[in-house]
Amino acid sequence: MGVSTSNPEPGIALVTVDYPPVNALPVQGWYDLAAALRAAGADPGVRCVVLASKGRGFNAGVDIKEMQRTEGHASLIGANRGCFEAFAAVYECEVPVVAAVHGFCLGGGIGLVGNADAIVASEDATFGLPELDRGALGAATHLSRLVPQHLMRVLYYTSRTATAQELHRHGSVWQVVPRDGLMAAALALAREIAAKDGELIRLAKAAINGIDPVDVRRSYRYEQGFTFEANLSGIADKHRDAFMEHGKERA
Repeated sequence: MGVSTSNPEPGIALVTVDYPPVNALPVQGWYDLAAALRAAGADPGVRCVVLASKGRGFNAGVDIKEMQRTEGHASLIGANRGCFEAFAAVYECEVPVVAAVHGFCLGGGIGLVGNADAIVASEDATFGLPELDRGALGAATHLSRLVPQHLMRVLYYTSRTATAQELHRHGSVWQVVPRDGLMAAALALAREIAAKDGELIRLAKAAINGIDPVDVRRSYRYEQGFTFEANLSGIADKHRDAFMEHGKERA
């Protein structure tokens, strides 16, 4: 359990997240993921990183149970800072990052894939921000990189999800494949990228980030300020408590 790194092929690093049952990451998990991504990108032998997960889905966001059982705001601050670091680590990774997404990709998962360079998804993959139902705000910055502006707003306000096929039609998902072919497809794309000159691919990543019209770090940090406001007002706790009670009823 946790975050691990392997090298399935020359030039490719595979960073795998495994936090059962739903890959809702605790505070330390976000920091561990950020460290793994930065280390992989800094390895001169790596020319592409594949980010994947084990289990039922790609990512279910932050561990709300950890947040609710922690007194004060320490866990909230830790989760916000950890997410900020992990999202930035994807974006700032020195080489391209290919996200291999299966099942659900929610909340913090959108922050990860929205900052990735390419997304390969399984046919069962769904993407969304249930933030308003969880007493949080944020990652609209990253959802905006996946869908057009007005669709982003509707998805955000309603907490609805979009399928991999829908995102493929918008051009944000590179390829949609059967679940059992996901890793092969992600590695195939990574292999094609990793075949490029290592120094040039790093220059290309830096150049593309440099012409990005949105400063994703500053934009996301701005959003996080409203999450703090929701918490200080007490609105957030009310919705997180309701979410946990609903989970107990289903158990």
